[in-house]
Amino acid sequence: MAHSNISSCLLIVQLFFLLLAKTNAKIPAIIVFGDSSVDSGNNNHIQTIARSDFMPYGRDFPGGRSTGRFSNGRITTDFISEAAGLKQTVPAYLDPAYNISDFAVGVSFASAGTGYDNATADVLGVIPLWKELEYYKEYQKKLRAYLGETKANEVLSEALYATSLGTNDFLENYYTMPQRRSQYTVDQYQTFLVGIAKNFITNLYNLGARKISLGGLPPMGCMPLERTRSMGNGNECMESYNVVAVNFNGKLSGLVEELNKELPGIQVVLSNPYDPMLQMIKKPSSYGFEVASVACCATGLFEMGYACDRYNLFTCTDANKYIFWDAFHPTEKTDRIIADHVVKTAISKFLS
Repeated sequence: MAHSNISSCLLIVQLFFLLLAKTNAKIPAIIVFGDSSVDSGNNNHIQTIARSDFMPYGRDFPGGRSTGRFSNGRITTDFISEAAGLKQTVPAYLDPAYNISDFAVGVSFASAGTGYDNATADVLGVIPLWKELEYYKEYQKKLRAYLGETKANEVLSEALYATSLGTNDFLENYYTMPQRRSQYTVDQYQTFLVGIAKNFITNLYNLGARKISLGGLPPMGCMPLERTRSMGNGNECMESYNVVAVNFNGKLSGLVEELNKELPGIQVVLSNPYDPMLQMIKKPSSYGFEVASVACCATGLFEMGYACDRYNLFTCTDANKYIFWDAFHPTEKTDRIIADHVVKTAISKFLS
């Protein structure tokens, strides 16, 4: 009898430590802000052409569903959520198929086509960053009503906040529209954007966020769309755009240091996709890819969104052979590799 009591006590102790490990080791939720790199379907619910809730988008997603992710499958934040021991996908806040019980462990406020600059969101009539923050405040109220004040505050302070945006500020706005170019040199515009990023992170901090991953820019000159624009250059990457991405990432890195010094208790990391992405593009076969310069969808030269439709005969049959899914967005396989990289190099401190 004594023996069985000891066994029971040992079992209870083991269970207690297991529970302790589970509650201490992992983040309770992932909360996402940004653009199409992390939009899991918010744009399906607003009036904009920047959407992807139709085939062939999502053809490799569980259940073969077009969710509004600009991918053939899952995206980076889905993989980060899974790596954190949470759900395999992060739902879109505006999707009525989900409610606060789903959002309590993961939610995306991201909107394809948006940027740091409000003028960027105006180009395609999408959700500006300030509005994403308003949705987050609304979410906080719902979470407190659902979990109670104390538990909700704990989740909000322990959650991982992930941001990914900036590409559209350059490609959709600065280099395409005249207004910002007439006001700023490209270096001044980067400083302007970093100022917005600083305000945004500070606002999040004042609302209770403590663990923040700030997303860097990819080598945006190597996107198929930009290569197509430089056709006269032999379809090579637009080096000047890559230089801007490197410089901007440098400024973001400086911002991370600044925020970590200035805001007590905050932990900000830079999740930088630039190097792994460039390595894949330079040596695709090392990663099991066959095609780096054009995308899987349609001709792979310029199509995305509505131009990338189910009836296009040119669309590839195996997206895993391609780094890019459409002319602007990576395939699920590429996003998985990038997610693995940022988890190992930046986010792991929050997961251990």
